[in-house]
Order: sequence, then structure tokens, then C-alpha cells
Amino acid sequence: MGTGAIAGLFAADLGLLPQARIVAVHSRSFQKAQGFAARFDAAAYMDEAAFLADPAVEAVYVATPNHLHAVQALRAIAAGKPVLIEKPVALSSDDVDAIAQAARERDVFAMEALWSRFLPAVDAARGQIAAGRIGAVRRIRADLSYRHPEEAGSRFFDPTLGGGAAFDLGVYPLSLTLHLLGEPRLVGGRWFAAASGVDLRSEFRLTYPQAVAELSCGFDRDGSNRFLIEGTNGALLLEAPFLKVQRLRFDADPARALAAYERGPGLAARLLDRIPKPARSTEAFAFPGNGLQFQAQAVMATVRAGETHCVTMPLSDSAAVLRIIESVLARPPHGQG
Repeated sequence: MGTGAIAGLFAADLGLLPQARIVAVHSRSFQKAQGFAARFDAAAYMDEAAFLADPAVEAVYVATPNHLHAVQALRAIAAGKPVLIEKPVALSSDDVDAIAQAARERDVFAMEALWSRFLPAVDAARGQIAAGRIGAVRRIRADLSYRHPEEAGSRFFDPTLGGGAAFDLGVYPLSLTLHLLGEPRLVGGRWFAAASGVDLRSEFRLTYPQAVAELSCGFDRDGSNRFLIEGTNGALLLEAPFLKVQRLRFDADPARALAAYERGPGLAARLLDRIPKPARSTEAFAFPGNGLQFQAQAVMATVRAGETHCVTMPLSDSAAVLRIIESVLARPPHGQG
């Protein structure tokens, strides 16, 4: 459902999986549906009910604008179709709870498409943390920022379309942090308003019994877009852009890892990174496509096993992320961006 950029990337990456294919495409514009369907030899639909009733459709991927995710996910569940919902899965934690309840009642699979959780480098980072390579985790730092000018009609700044940096970008560092540390004990943060009223930039501070996470996102600048996990005996750095990370760095010196995290993305920084240093290593996780195929693979395996939720990306985590965003955005803005 949907024919935008992320739908095209997902459909292309699905072609990397031998047991998956696109059989139907739905759009509110039949012309767009036809154009998209032609690229993947699929049927085109403008009628949503007919699309969901198509017996050839074994699972639905919702990739429409943010404000449509929840209602379309509920319709897919009502039709008995397993559903993968592009992030953010909804615009409120209450809507996520409604999706989870509907999925339970109908015994239908539902999951948020937070694809970063399924990447090989993230799996490797979790494994190294569990093995004690960096000791006890004490701090996570992450920023995900891409500059977007505030222009009329931009979905990024339209509150009616679910715009704002937290919904578009903040879900990534928040979800990965919960993936590593679970739900926080305390939530703090602040946000800066765009002219349209959505958050131009948001900052989050998550407090755990023995650790803290300092996370940010924004449309006001291009960030270094790295994710740093600091432990008592070392650090792991998910290199930029961490939302589709292909390089995981270990450093026995957390201070040196922090310096690498804070470096800009320019040529000088890349040259410095190539200088050999003791007790440091970098693992590469090259893969074809954009990495969206790994979440699709997980959905396929889970559905075929007869399960209705994926342990790697449970809807309870999706709701927890939105509760954190709601908590921070409920505060008065810290300033105008």
C-alpha cells in the first residue's frame, strides 16, 4: 500500500529474496498504482477493499504517509492479512495498542517496519554486548539529522500528515536504544518548533539504572548520523548512516571512540579513521540493496512459523517509543528552530 520512495526501495529489496514477490499494489491514484505495478509485474488497485480481498496477497506492507498507517493496518488485519507497517507504525501509542489488540483478536501478524533492528551489523553489536566485549553498557549517544528546508507542501513539516523530526527520524535511535537496553526508568528531553508547529529538532535523554542514552534528531542540519555504545571496557560505533549501517567499529578506549563519533563526515575524518590504532577493529557487513530485505525475511519466517508477532520488533516496543516521543513533545517547545 503506497507508491512512494520507501515503497519502491522495499519492493526492489524484496526481489533479493527468492521466496518473495510483489503481487499487487494499491494507491489512491490508479495512475501511480499502474506505474508502480508495471515495474514489478504486479496487479494495480485503487479500490482498497478489492486490494485487501485479493487471494494472491499473502501479506501487506503499508508504506503510505504517516497519518494513514494505523487505519490501513487495522483494515489489513480485519481482512486477515499479516501486515508490516512502515515507521512510525502510528502517530500515537494508543493507536499502536489498538493495532496490537486487533492483531491478537484476529490472530494476525503485525509489526512495525523498523528495518535497522534487523541489519547484520546491529545483530553483531547485540552479540558482542551480550558476550561482554565492551563490559557493562554505561552510555548510548546517537544523532540522526538530515537538513530539510521548510517549504509549503512538504510532508516533513505538515502536522496533518504526521510531520516532524521525531516521527520521521527520532524513532530510529529511540527504537535501537530500546532494542539494546529495554524501556528506560526516566524520560527527559526538549524540542524546537518549526514554523508549522511540528518539531524541527528533538532531543531525548533516557535514564536507566546503570546507563543513560542521549539521542537527538532534526531537520535543521546534516548530522554525522552515528550511534555510539559506550561500555566499561570499550565501545562500539555503528558508522554512518547508522539506520542502514554496514560498518561496526570496536574500540577498547571509549574516549577515542567518542572522538570518532563526534568527528564530522568529511574527508579529513575518513583519513584519520584509516590510521591503524591499537585495540581497535572494524567489521564490514556489505549487502546488496538497501537492507530492507532483512526485515521482510523476518516477517516471512515469523508468519510461516504461525506466530503473530516478531520478538525482534514487538509492537510493545513500538508503543514505548511513541510514549517517549509523546512525553517530550507534550512539553512547551524550547525555542523556535
